[in-house]
Amino acid sequence: MASAPSSTPSAPRAPGAIHQPDTARDLVKILVAGPFGVGKTTLIDSVSEIRPLHTEEHLSEASARVDDLDGVRDKATTTVAIDFGRISLPGGVVLYLFGTPGQERFRSLWDDIAYGALGALVLVDSRRLDASFDVLGLVEDSGLPYAVAFNAFPDSPTHHGEERLRRALDLEPSTPLVTCDARDANSSIDALLALVDHLITRDPAEAR
Repeated sequence: MASAPSSTPSAPRAPGAIHQPDTARDLVKILVAGPFGVGKTTLIDSVSEIRPLHTEEHLSEASARVDDLDGVRDKATTTVAIDFGRISLPGGVVLYLFGTPGQERFRSLWDDIAYGALGALVLVDSRRLDASFDVLGLVEDSGLPYAVAFNAFPDSPTHHGEERLRRALDLEPSTPLVTCDARDANSSIDALLALVDHLITRDPAEAR
């Protein structure tokens, strides 16, 4: 029943191929959400066992006027539709990861991308907590269960405690809150596992 661990190399595939693993038993669609520049594309790149699909464009002067570049001045591209990747977990669970644009102007894409998803991993940047409010509101309005992962940037504040962060983001006590490094596969997988565990163990009453 168990699939190969995520660290086990898969058979070579054609670039961009999304062939379903032979051991797959449970296919789960997960959203990777968060504000502009928080690391969604990086996280999917770090864990995907297939070549990820990206729909990125270079930032233009026009987009720079509407996208908040505070704290991400070095960012040169932005996702304009989705990022897509896949990871197989032990037990035959396969996560299909859909990264969603973080900017308000892409809100109209949300319903289409979120259709069929079982949950969301919301990436947050502790240097700019207010940038996460719109995305968290959108996830909550959709009724999707979610976990929050603080992406650890080199200059991220280290003095924030968990309770302070929960209050700042107005999170329910049952909402998982973890820290990860989106560049590191093991760290990113741990964040995804926190979400999967939440989906499995959460109170059925919360789903109504």
